[in-house]
Amino acid sequence: MLRTVLAKPWIWSFLAAVAAWLATLAVSGGQGGGQILTAAFSFSAFTVLVSLGQMLVITTGPGNVDLSIPSVIALSSAVSMLVMNEDPAMIVPGLLAAVLAGLAVGACNFGLIRLLRIPPIIATLSSSLVVMSIAIVNGRGLKIKPPQLFSDLVTAKLFGVPLLAAVALIAAVLVALALERTVYGRSVGAVGQNDRAAQLAGFDVERTRFITYALSGGLAGLTGALIAGFSGGNSLDQGEEYLLLTIAVVVIGGTSVAGGRASVPGVWGAALFMFLVVTMLNAAGADPGVRLLLTGLIIIAVITLAGGEKTIR
Repeated sequence: MLRTVLAKPWIWSFLAAVAAWLATLAVSGGQGGGQILTAAFSFSAFTVLVSLGQMLVITTGPGNVDLSIPSVIALSSAVSMLVMNEDPAMIVPGLLAAVLAGLAVGACNFGLIRLLRIPPIIATLSSSLVVMSIAIVNGRGLKIKPPQLFSDLVTAKLFGVPLLAAVALIAAVLVALALERTVYGRSVGAVGQNDRAAQLAGFDVERTRFITYALSGGLAGLTGALIAGFSGGNSLDQGEEYLLLTIAVVVIGGTSVAGGRASVPGVWGAALFMFLVVTMLNAAGADPGVRLLLTGLIIIAVITLAGGEKTIR
């Protein structure tokens, strides 16, 4: 039984998260363990939501990555706050507007990749510059406050558990079910393993990638709106940290960088681990440069360890 559990690619991210939590407690003198966990689940919820989309993109095969996520978060946070305009009755329309903005960017990303034959990394990076420009125009450099009800909801707790964590957990379960029990989920795995074989097997490769990039944008859009509600308004720099972070979380969580294998539970474990590592370094008095260095070294180490995995293409 233990051997079976340890064979799961995601289990190590949870073990690393527990180790990081214990190390944080040791550094802080054993104080505030419960508060640290509550904060970890709250802030990791944002990371999980946006990383689920990145995970789907990476699973579709080598070279597929969404670098437009930070700009989508900035744009959707501005769009959602403009639509809500501090009116509680506009919370749902504001959330829908944020998701639609993200879906639109995801669709445009796929258009650049499919129609113009631009590599995904270049396509999504280029579109991020355009999206950020639109975000600047829409936000007009102003920080618009969310409705008080919306702020209360995104900071609320349900039986001691942050409501945001429950939302992220539901999203993770839905993504896991989609990957396991739907035609789309099976096509994502098939395309990631071998797109040519998937096409010969009857899967619509291009439709699968279109849906995947759109979902990545939509989840980033929802995340942007929630971050704006949590932090008291929109800001152009709200998505900056998620460019490197989402890739790190996806890889550390056990998703294959060669494509074809996603790890939804690992996204949660890795998100908690990354937050707790930063918390531990903050408690130890480390400066931001050390935190960034450690994050980069973790990504390099995990990708190197996964480098022996071969995919028949």
